[in-house]
Amino acid sequence: MFRFIILCLWVVFFLIITLPVQFIEWIIGKFNPGLKDRSSLAIVNFAFRICLWITGVKVTVLGEENVPKDIPVLYVGNHRSYFDILLTYVRVPRPTGYIAKVEMLRYPSLRKWMKYLHCLFLDRKDIKAGMKTVLEAIEKIKNGISICIFPEGTRNRVNDTFMEFHNGSFKIAEKSGCPILPMAINNSAAIFEDHLPKIKKAHVVIEYLPPIYMNELDKEDKKKIGEYVSKKIQEAYFKNKELI
Repeated sequence: MFRFIILCLWVVFFLIITLPVQFIEWIIGKFNPGLKDRSSLAIVNFAFRICLWITGVKVTVLGEENVPKDIPVLYVGNHRSYFDILLTYVRVPRPTGYIAKVEMLRYPSLRKWMKYLHCLFLDRKDIKAGMKTVLEAIEKIKNGISICIFPEGTRNRVNDTFMEFHNGSFKIAEKSGCPILPMAINNSAAIFEDHLPKIKKAHVVIEYLPPIYMNELDKEDKKKIGEYVSKKIQEAYFKNKELI
């Protein structure tokens, strides 16, 4: 419980102490949006790294050379833990927005930082609103912002299983022409979700697979793009289990 308490205190402290910083970032954004993107990325990266340090997590990263540095991408990964976001965000080489559930809008200071980081909010119960979020993500990609989505739609609570990867998530790549970058994440739930409410040291493996370009796929793979990407991630996931 000690790590959990310390982590909660750090998060609350960060959200309160950075309230004036948010105002400064807003001013910077009025005159230099690019600088605001980079500074917001650096500030939140710092906060996330402290969070991960508190958990004591050990991370093995494979295939990081597959991450394009000069173009935006659509990151796609399996999802078992809240920490998946922190673990992957601290490694992004350029501004990246995550697609989060709309319930996150309840928390004002957190919501502000997420918007500064180009995050989008998805209402899974509203199909029309969901399509609007996809269109906003496409526009972000066209403006040079990478997007990350977990296409299972929610956290998978069963270890070593995969829920369906929804094809709609991949419209972002199809319509923008950006590459899909699959991420296989092993053992992240061992940090927290496997033994709530305790936080324990864990070894997490993240592998970035080679980018997938939809215009290079055959018709059948395009039609079943969710299944196609899921299989790639599953192959890496089960291969990497021996590293845990």
